[in-house]
Amino acid sequence: MTAAALTTTTPAPRHVDPALIPYFEQQLDGHYRADMLLGPRALIGTISAQCDLIGQLVNAAEGPTRQRMARVGVHYAAFAAWLYLDAGDPITALRCHDVAQELAHRSRDREAVACALVDRAMARTDQGMGTAVVDLCEGALLDASRLSPEVQVFALQQQAHGASLLGDRRQVDELLDQAGRLLDAVDVEAWGTACLRTPHYVEVQRATCYGRLGLAQEADWLWQQIIPAAPPTSRRDVGVWMGRQAVATATLREPERAVELARHTAAIVVETGSERARQELAAVGAAMTPWQAGPIGQGLAEVLAPIGKGV
Repeated sequence: MTAAALTTTTPAPRHVDPALIPYFEQQLDGHYRADMLLGPRALIGTISAQCDLIGQLVNAAEGPTRQRMARVGVHYAAFAAWLYLDAGDPITALRCHDVAQELAHRSRDREAVACALVDRAMARTDQGMGTAVVDLCEGALLDASRLSPEVQVFALQQQAHGASLLGDRRQVDELLDQAGRLLDAVDVEAWGTACLRTPHYVEVQRATCYGRLGLAQEADWLWQQIIPAAPPTSRRDVGVWMGRQAVATATLREPERAVELARHTAAIVVETGSERARQELAAVGAAMTPWQAGPIGQGLAEVLAPIGKGV
């Protein structure tokens, strides 16, 4: 995806039918489901082309239709960024975030602007930039009373990730507890944040944050509740979660269980090409260093072999 559709010369005026807006929205729902099953590389070409088309339509449309089309464009650009990150291309992902932020402002929708900020914070989380994550999420939550519960949950949980990068467990728990109290008020997932589609959404974030904080026992206990409840459509996410649980179990000096969890994650990496899951396996390899020279380490090496030298 490029920003070309937003930066080229002004297109010739044309009528943009507002009926295209629900069409693109319905398409995106299907893309979300396909990503969970197929992984990022199967969808990047399609989503990038649709992003460019939507950008052209934004530039050509007039009045309320332009603003509504820009709002749809925020969804698509943010999803494209997610796909590129999961495919291991953070540079292109950040360009997609730039497009999302521009479209959010053009839409004049406060929630669109907030979501674009949180999506950017997600990318900064992957880069380990805790202060940037916190600042972006606090910016999204300015005048939080004007935001829907869904968007508030989205921002609060991502701010918790920033707090975990800064080593602040108390803040992690406070933010996630606040998000959990709002979750029951979310009745429509208008922004595709996955807070309804993902069972135990807030606790998934808590387990991830605890793992990042080095709280292996607490993280492992949470993963034991979360992973068995995941639906089959969450297979790619389960691969990531099992990788995180494997790190926790290795830290708890349960290497055999860590290898078995890594085996499941490796199979999902092969199926989906998820860079996020691959990165979790790299962390498993590091956590398993004490057993590297023995039979257990050899077993892990055999598990990781099919996904190449990058782990």
